[in-house]
Parts: sequence; C-alpha cells; structure tokens
Amino acid sequence: MPNAKSLIIGIVVGGVAGAAYTLLNTPSSGRDFRENARSKSENLKTTVLNLKDEGIQLKEQIAQTSKEGAQMIKELSEDVKNSVESWKRTVEPHQRNIQKYLQQIEKSLKDLEEKAKSHENDENDESRPEH
Repeated sequence: MPNAKSLIIGIVVGGVAGAAYTLLNTPSSGRDFRENARSKSENLKTTVLNLKDEGIQLKEQIAQTSKEGAQMIKELSEDVKNSVESWKRTVEPHQRNIQKYLQQIEKSLKDLEEKAKSHENDENDESRPEH
C-alpha cells in the first residue's frame, strides 16, 4: 500500500515540522519545553499507531470484500449458466416443432405456387384462339 505509507510519512513529517515550529516559536522554560515536547511526541505516536491500526483494518476489510465479491461473481456466473442451459432445454422441443411447421409451410407455398402457375397456364391456353 504505497499510498497509505506516503500518507503516514506525510502526517509524521508534517506533525514533526509543526511541533518543531511551535516549540521553537513559543517562549517557555526548559522544563516546560521538554514536557511539552514529550506530550506532543506521545500524542503524535498515538496518532500514528491509530492510523497504522486503521490502515491494517482497512486492508483486511478490502481483502475480505474482494474475496466475497469474487465468490459472488462465481455464483452469479454459475446461476446464469444454469439459467441458459435450462432455457435451452425448454426451447429445444419447441424449436423442433417450429422447424416442422416451417417445412410444412414451405411445402404448402410451393404447392400453391405450382397450382397458381398451372392455373395461369390453363387460363392462357383458353384465351388463345385456335387455328
């Protein structure tokens, strides 16, 4: 996690720089200065440790979420696959019937075309004068 590491380093450096600036610009005795420095150091240490713990928790949560997401995607793909297979099994018998009906319709159309041509030829023969 390079971004988290950079963030922590930035917070530490910023905290140290801010603490040093404050300590150097605040008039106080040596004892007050040391106590103040110790107190700020402990606060900074506590903050850094808290950030570290939160970062670890976030990392674990992301890993868990990724694992759960992968499992959900796997289950979803299985469900979709099963649904498609079920649909294919349901449609297949109907598909055969539709093909039979289409063949019957094609045959009927051919028969009608032949009858229409035959009828047209008969009409043409009747309309011709005989010599």
